[in-house]
Order: sequence, then structure tokens, then C-alpha cells
Amino acid sequence: MTRLKKYIFRMCYMTVRFLPESCYSIRWIGILSKRIRVFFASRFLAKCGKNVNIETRSIFGFQVEIGDYSGIGVRAKLIGPVIIGKYVNMGPDVLIHTRNHKTDDPTIIMQKQGFDVVKPVTIEDDVWIGERVIILPGVTIGQGSVIGAGAVVAKSIPPYSVAVGNPARVVKSRLKENTIIGDAQSE
Repeated sequence: MTRLKKYIFRMCYMTVRFLPESCYSIRWIGILSKRIRVFFASRFLAKCGKNVNIETRSIFGFQVEIGDYSGIGVRAKLIGPVIIGKYVNMGPDVLIHTRNHKTDDPTIIMQKQGFDVVKPVTIEDDVWIGERVIILPGVTIGQGSVIGAGAVVAKSIPPYSVAVGNPARVVKSRLKENTIIGDAQSE
């Protein structure tokens, strides 16, 4: 597909992204809204799997890949190259960034220092990302992990982990029941 067509489909998506969310009270309106958003988004995303859910008012660009049966949450904002695996659930208001402003030189105004290099974010298969999670550049969230609501993920998370807090830290492994990591207490 030509670059111009991708821009046109993204512009169309930006107008339909305000349609009601997929769980709207009148079921057929929610289903239709979801299908319309996915129709336009799938035509400009780097990759779009099958049975994807893209919720209302989410914003993302051309460099996002989303796997089968995954979703982008309500009002989510994905900036830069983001790879989302299969069966990923994403809560509302998730922010994913792939680059930061430079702040290295105190003799230069921060606005004039530019940006760091882009560091892609990877979310592996079967991950659940809670509401209002912030994921920072270069992070990989391992397969089967759960990221608790409000977490700020600044470092990669190993597979099958439960991570919470700011900064996010692993508090539990999902591989063995009642495994405790760090100073978290069992339930």
C-alpha cells in the first residue's frame, strides 16, 4: 500500500476513533463501532492480526504491530514502534512511549537538546496491562505477565511475572503458586 493511502486511512481512523466503545449498552452499536475502527486502523498499522479490538479514542501510529486477539484500550496512546503479541489485554488510558527528551547537557535549554534514539517497546503474548499503566522506551514485557493498574514500567519484566508500582517491580511469579519476590507478602 502506498504511503499516501496509509495517511488517508489514518486520517479516516482519527475521525471514527470517537465512536462508542465495543461494550456499548446497545450491543450492535458497540460491535459496529469496533469493526469500523479496526477496518481503518488495519490499513495503516505495520501489522494487524485477526479478531483485534481497538477501543474508542485510542491514538497510535504506523509503527504499531498488534497480534491476533489483542486489544488497544480506551484512550490508549502508543507513540513509536510498539509490538503487541497475541492475546494481550490492555486497560484504559495506557501510555506507551518509545523515546525521551535529552537532558544530558545543563548548558543547553532542554527544549533545544532534541530527543534520545527510539527504543521500541515489545509486549509478548498473553499479557494483561492494567488501567493507566505507563510503559517507557526499550521495555519488553514478558509472556504471561500482569502489570498492575497505575504502574510505571521503566525496565523489562520477565515472563509470567506480576509487576506493580512506580517504578514497577516484580512482586510475584505466576509460575508457582504463592511465589514471593522481594518484600511482598502472600495473600
